Parts: sequence; C-alpha cells; structure tokens
Amino acid sequence: MESVLSKYENQITIFTDYLEEFPDADELVWILGKQHLLKTEKSKLLSDISARLWFTYRRKFSPIGGTGPSSDAGWGCMLRCGQMMLAQALICRHLGRDWNWEKQKEQPKEYQRILQCFLDRKDCCYSIHQMAQMGVGEGKSIGEWFGPNTVAQVLKKLALFDEWNSLAVYVSMDNTVVIEDIKKMCCTLPLSADTAAESAPDSLNASTQRRGPSACRPAWKPLLLIVPLRLGINQINPVYVDAFKECFKMPQSLGALGGKPNNAYYFIGFLGNELIFLDPHTTQTFVDTEENGTVDDQTFHCLQSPQRMNILNLDPSVALGFFCKEEKDFDSWCSLVQKEILKENLRMFELVQKHPSHWPPFVPPAKPEVTTTGAEFIDSTEQLEEFDLEEDFEILSI
Repeated sequence: MESVLSKYENQITIFTDYLEEFPDADELVWILGKQHLLKTEKSKLLSDISARLWFTYRRKFSPIGGTGPSSDAGWGCMLRCGQMMLAQALICRHLGRDWNWEKQKEQPKEYQRILQCFLDRKDCCYSIHQMAQMGVGEGKSIGEWFGPNTVAQVLKKLALFDEWNSLAVYVSMDNTVVIEDIKKMCCTLPLSADTAAESAPDSLNASTQRRGPSACRPAWKPLLLIVPLRLGINQINPVYVDAFKECFKMPQSLGALGGKPNNAYYFIGFLGNELIFLDPHTTQTFVDTEENGTVDDQTFHCLQSPQRMNILNLDPSVALGFFCKEEKDFDSWCSLVQKEILKENLRMFELVQKHPSHWPPFVPPAKPEVTTTGAEFIDSTEQLEEFDLEEDFEILSI
C-alpha cells in the first residue's frame, strides 16, 4: 500500500493555499527562454513546466556517510533546487531545450541516464549524498542548510568527476563574469591531425580535409554558468526586477536558485511580476533503478499547477543559471547581457573581457589527482580538504 501511495504522492499537495490556476488572460509567460501566450497556449505551457525534472525531499535512502541522515526533509531544499538546475542543463545538452516529456511514454536512453545521475545513492554523481558530503569542504555540516552560492560551488566540484556529461562549470566571483576565463576553461585543445584521422569516421575525415587547417579550432566544452548575486540587503531592490526577469527570456536560461530564508525554490520563469517556481518541499519515498535498469520517473515530474510568488517577496540572495552548449551560444549570451543587463545604471552583475589584474590568476578547475572514483573520493570527508574554500560573494551596492 505504501509503495502505491508513494508513486502518486506528488499528486497530493500540502500547499493548496498557495496554488492558483493561471489566469485566463492575454499575457505572455516566459519559461526558461521560451514564451507562451497564456490565453491560447495554456496546455502547452503546463506541458513545458511538467517536463522539467522535479527533485524533492526524499526519505528511506541509505544513510549519508553510512551513519548520517536517511532523509533530507527540512534541510535539503537548496540542494534539490541545485539538482533541478543542473538536470535542466543536462537535458539541454543531450536532448535539447525543445524536448518534451510525456507521462508513461518511453523516453530516450539519455533521459534515463540523466535521471540516474541524481538518484539518492552515494554512487550517483549528483546524489544528495555526494552534494551533502562535498558541502563539508565548503564549511557545511551534513544536514545543514545550503545557500545558493554554496550549492554552486558544490556542483562545480562534483562536475569534475562526471566524465559522461563533461561540463565546464563556471561560478562567477564578485558579481563579475570574465569572458577570458570562460574561454580558457571551455576551449579545449583539439586532437592532433593524425590522432583525429584515426578516430574519426571516414565522412568526417573527408569533410575536415575539404575545410583545411581552419577545421583544427579548439573544441568547446559545454558550459554551465552560475552567477550568485545579492540583490539587496534584507529584500530585493526593485531596481533589479526588470533585469532579473530579462534573464528568463534568454535562450540560455536555466532559471534561478533562491526563495526565502531557509526555504529554497527553483525559479523557472515569470508571468508579469510573479515568478513561477518548482517547490522541493514535498517528501517522497526513495526511488531506485528497477530490475531492467530503468527508473520509474512518475515522481520526478510535478503534475500540479505550478506555484507563483511576487518577485518583491524574493530573498535577495539568488543564483542565476545559464547553459551554453556551443561557443556561439556563449557569444550570443554575452551580446544579450550587454544589451539587456549592462544598460542599467545599477547593474545586476558585470561582464568583462579580461581577467581583472588585482585578482589571483585564473586556473581552470581540474579533477584532484586520486586513484579512486569521485564517489569513493568524497566518501571520506578528510580528503575534502584538498579543495580550497570559496569566499562568499559580495553584496551589491544599492
């Protein structure tokens, strides 16, 4: 009986006071870079929202660290929001932003593999176990609440062990995104001509030979760009509202991490001055792979009406996310930022070409030299000292 209830418990909400159907109005809704006309495309809008992977509190998973908590209820909401943002990046990387999920329909194998990255087991690269234990290196005890910046730093470090997705994760510092540093991190050296010829298909070799030396440009490592910000002191400064909303319109948008003190949400879009978000504060039972190696995904998609909150009720501590699969996507993002964000007198963040001279030299993050897997490596918190602690981001002047 319990297994039946757990399968459908995301249909049951304890937040009914906060749920409200979308109004039947002639307004635009923006969801992660895509727009929907509310009056005529409501079903398409709801389908787009339910397609996002939804990670919530879980219970009855193996104790974190062997003797720690077996549920993240009450403390893991920001970690779950970080998982949702990263999962959206992986969906865009492997399936594309236009991919859509349909209930009880067979999904691509890449989808199942993405889902398995986030299962609540210590051997899954972005599990609650891995995130909580990597947080120890950020000064957070297991079971302690994370802020947006801490989650960003944890994802950056865990991504070093994830060879399949091979993401470059850049977390901005001091409200500044440095183009030169990102290019240095994402532009990887190409294979030598001889090596490439041996490993590439014949059709690709022929194509490369026709293009000549210009084909040997550096390859681009898909970029997850996270910009932690503080948009006020105790509450969000209204001067940032328009720029904040503009970020959800960008094709590269992965939404934002934020919410209220000790109460995190994953913001995916907006309607007027209301932010649309996925809420991780529902406790569901741990789900593992089945005998055939797949995951029953019914509890990983929110089938309720999405929740909304007035943007001015947002806590000022947030983290914006963007995904740039190719270098041209990043170049396009830079142009949009210069046009829409940097035009403001009080800028939400800065975008600069060169690495600031007063900063320490930029060194692209690299996987620590260890002989174990990532999961085994961070299973021992003593070895987390190899990672340097990151400083908190600064408060923007207001």
